[in-house]
Amino acid sequence: MMKNSILKSAAIVDADKVRVDTWGACVDFPIFDAKARSIKKAVLGKAGGVIGSTDSKLVMVEALRHVDLHLEHGDRVGLVGHNGAGKSTLLRLLAGIYEPTRGSCRVQGRVAPVFDLGVGMDPEISGYENILIRGMFLGMSRKEMLKKIDEIAEFTELGDYLAMPLRTYSSGMRIRVALGVVTSIDPEILILDEGIGAVDAEFMKKARLRLEALVARSGILVFASHSNEFLAQLCDRALWIDKGEIRMDGGIEEVVGAYEGPAAAAHVREVVANMEAEDKAEGSDKATSNND
Repeated sequence: MMKNSILKSAAIVDADKVRVDTWGACVDFPIFDAKARSIKKAVLGKAGGVIGSTDSKLVMVEALRHVDLHLEHGDRVGLVGHNGAGKSTLLRLLAGIYEPTRGSCRVQGRVAPVFDLGVGMDPEISGYENILIRGMFLGMSRKEMLKKIDEIAEFTELGDYLAMPLRTYSSGMRIRVALGVVTSIDPEILILDEGIGAVDAEFMKKARLRLEALVARSGILVFASHSNEFLAQLCDRALWIDKGEIRMDGGIEEVVGAYEGPAAAAHVREVVANMEAEDKAEGSDKATSNND
């Protein structure tokens, strides 16, 4: 096995071959400002990563430590943990943005990393143009995005505003455009870092339905979120990341309960029960409609 490497395949692969593997993967960040060493030790020690040093006395932050993770087609994995625990670092490792400084990582399949809904959007051009650019940023071709643009425009409910420069939009309007594009792509591996904010409740419900459809189309989902409701809706497995290590791996309810306590686990259980009831009711409605 190759050490200190990340092996990626950009080609579209068979569903059976879409997978993610890490073996003892570590990601270290050096701190070069020796004068601020004591301050950084205090701050970073509380924030998450483990502080170490090399033989040359260079201070290192161990953002990820000895991560062994194996995902295959159909896995829907949520990441929980406090800010600075290493969730976003793990996402960026899987997306190929970071390489392991020790250990190795192999990703087979086309990856769509969604870390910031606003990345790839230009305030000086129209909403329509931003839809095209943002989609291409996420790996779609211009031809593919032109086929999707009318459907995305309808989803945003922005009408004539889409012909205006993005700088004239409110934050909620920008999120509508970004969500419309993100939920229209067809990834094999979806890497999602929660970044959904100022939109009204009714539109968020609509967006969640599209997110669920996006997850259903993707081969593998890895999703970092502080929303247990989102995790319960989109994932069936969770990893608790703590100080750069996988502290626990299991079902959503089990892991959330260990991380946040019984009340959080009960909320997850309630969300799952409500989803199952809605699915059952929808199935009954379809059966009745077919009989008619």
